[in-house]
Amino acid sequence: MEHTIFVDIETIPAQSPEVFEKYKAEVKAPGNLKKQESIDAWLAENRERAAKDAIAKTSFDPAAGHICTIAWAVDDDDPVGAHAKTVDEEREVIEAFFGALTSFHRYTFVGHNVASFDLRFIICRAIVLGITIPQSIPRDPKPWDKTVFDTMTAWAGARGTISMDRLCEALGLPGKDGFDGSMVAEAWANGEHERITEYCISDVEKTRAIWRRFDAVGWAA
Repeated sequence: MEHTIFVDIETIPAQSPEVFEKYKAEVKAPGNLKKQESIDAWLAENRERAAKDAIAKTSFDPAAGHICTIAWAVDDDDPVGAHAKTVDEEREVIEAFFGALTSFHRYTFVGHNVASFDLRFIICRAIVLGITIPQSIPRDPKPWDKTVFDTMTAWAGARGTISMDRLCEALGLPGKDGFDGSMVAEAWANGEHERITEYCISDVEKTRAIWRRFDAVGWAA
């Protein structure tokens, strides 16, 4: 039996103090500074901020960052979400998503940048945590594979990009409501877990609405 599964994830940066100290130790002063006293002064003023900026980017790096939320919907079912309030709960989030899949079914995974980001991040974090990956998840998903339908690639092409919000605007669909992925890390740090879950679920609903527009004109076949 074939199913369409709409999926979205939210990620947060590395949370370990040890990782932060590692990034802090690796901060280097600009190359145009030659005198040691100038280098030392720059590091004293900028090292902390530069390390925080570098850590923030690990939200996009499954080798260091974490999944805090996965939301999904199978076919026309209501979307559901699994959320981690601590990094120790990341395993439970991934296992909840995997538990919704079955090896007896074939799936088309639908998402916005789903091949290059969402599925890849899930697979990598599962490997890090030693979680068995269901056979129904494609091992090396490409945006043009039949096992995935990437709404970003379907619109912009393999080398192009478009934000989900911009695509919703183009299609006359409701966009994001004052909260976006760039705010997730801060919201998670502030304990706004329900807000993040609701946001991720709403992105799944938007993804399905976009996919239906493609499907209506035969582009999602």
